Amino acid sequence: MNTNLQIADIRLPISSLEAYLAHINQVPMLSQEEEYELACRLQKQNDVTAAKKLILPHLRYVARVAKGYLGYGLPLADLIQEGNIGLMKAVKRFKPEKGVRLVTFAMHWIKAEIHEYILKNWRIVKVATTKAQRKLFFNLRSMKKSLGWMSQQEITDIAKDLKVKPETVREMEMRLASSDASFEAHDDDDEPHFAPAGYLEDQRYNPADMMEQSNWADQSGGSLHQALSQLDERSQDIIRARWLDENKLTLQELADKYSVSAERVRQLEKNAMSKLKAAVEMV
Repeated sequence: MNTNLQIADIRLPISSLEAYLAHINQVPMLSQEEEYELACRLQKQNDVTAAKKLILPHLRYVARVAKGYLGYGLPLADLIQEGNIGLMKAVKRFKPEKGVRLVTFAMHWIKAEIHEYILKNWRIVKVATTKAQRKLFFNLRSMKKSLGWMSQQEITDIAKDLKVKPETVREMEMRLASSDASFEAHDDDDEPHFAPAGYLEDQRYNPADMMEQSNWADQSGGSLHQALSQLDERSQDIIRARWLDENKLTLQELADKYSVSAERVRQLEKNAMSKLKAAVEMV
């Protein structure tokens, strides 16, 4: 079964996220017998219509899972789209003879795609590159709601439970805590001078620095513009729509525009960004 074909087949003509959520919640759920029959048709006959009928009733679960990750500051529409890709991968691998319902089997794939998207796009967790660090990041964030700033014993217990080093737990805790730091002091602060705004020197108006930054911006901007012009027309449009325009488009909106899968749009975006990054680094 072709994953790209699945994506094309389940695209919904919905104009807004609110309308999309309302629409998927109206799709009737499948009984266990219906799910088994459709999964067998897909597995034995490569029936794409059966794949669509399996996917649509489960889109509501993807949206529900995606909403749980709104605390990372990423668009809900993109989180849902990534989760939908995970759902389609799960449907492709689903084996009805195992006796497990699709929603149970698919949760791993849905969360895996959303986790990967968050790790690639949230600046604080660029260091979370290993499997252990990723597991620690997503578990520690939820644990801190009840633990607050952890004691050494709590760190030791969590490290043992998640099978990581205690120093790794402490480092991740500090990184998560630093993401909530305020640059400026609030009016009700007892010691506002300890806020970063009170002691960090403002170098924005240093003449030498301003000249250097201006020269670098002109040079790098020219290189970036030149690199952008060397991309094909579709890649240029994707970069502008995703990064440069004021009203940015989601992966699915661009997929609809070019009649391709959202995964294909993401691949084009990644390739184009690599070329642009290489051009700037040569400056």
